[in-house]
Amino acid sequence: MNRPILIADSGSTKTDWCYVDREQHRHCFSGSGINPFFMSEAEMVQELKTTVLAHLSATPEAVYFYGAGCTPEKAPLVARAIARALTAGHDQALTADHDPLPAGRISVNSDMLGAARALCGREAGVVCILGTGSNSCLYDGERITANVPPLGFIVGDEGSGAVLGKRFIGDLLKGQLTPGLREAFLESRQLTVADIIDRIYRRPLPNRFLASFSPFIAEHRSDPSIRRLILSNFHDFLTRNVMQYLDADHTALPLHFVGSIATVYRDELKEATQELGLHIGRILKTPIDGLVEYHAS
Repeated sequence: MNRPILIADSGSTKTDWCYVDREQHRHCFSGSGINPFFMSEAEMVQELKTTVLAHLSATPEAVYFYGAGCTPEKAPLVARAIARALTAGHDQALTADHDPLPAGRISVNSDMLGAARALCGREAGVVCILGTGSNSCLYDGERITANVPPLGFIVGDEGSGAVLGKRFIGDLLKGQLTPGLREAFLESRQLTVADIIDRIYRRPLPNRFLASFSPFIAEHRSDPSIRRLILSNFHDFLTRNVMQYLDADHTALPLHFVGSIATVYRDELKEATQELGLHIGRILKTPIDGLVEYHAS
């Protein structure tokens, strides 16, 4: 590859970017999440102009954007926002030797495909995202061939930080966990039960609030009741999602994971997969390095 490219992996809260110039030098940086389900085109353009343009030494000749919410219906909106932002950069003399990047050279795909390409490259495998939310797919080395719908943290998203937090707070407040944990948690977060109910049912983004309990859960993971909670969350994710991909033709496929929850609870995740007789493969915190390798090759 001898052309500058820009690669992004975006969730709802954070976007990891990597700009690769003609000499193969990598410049990686982060910005706010870009999700077309929650942001207008104008808001996306502003975020791109604010976060990205200052990091580019020349207009990239191709952009590969992978993001949460980038469904086939929403992908053109994101591509248009990227084209508008880079055109603005060109108008501001970002580069003198490149024309503005046409939208046709901007590829926008789901974060699920990004995770598959980062973890598997061009090999087949089962790919799982475990972060604030969760998702999974069967990947044949080129495309996603099956995807059990994640459905969000209210009726789905098993294995995720949001569901882990939801189950934790429910068990905690109903007295199902080890005595003393309730007081320790409420004191550490400076919360009352009324505060928690308000944040979950009346404030925006309750999934992020619930997922924010993960540091406390991880800190107390040696507690038997917490350990059971973590393992149960992973068992539900594997049985309700992953096992649906593993028919007679795919039983030997490795399971690859990406995301903060998969990384923090690596040992419990390995234990849950082993108990079900499954073969675990790679575990990455973020897909960005794997995506750079995939597109640079």
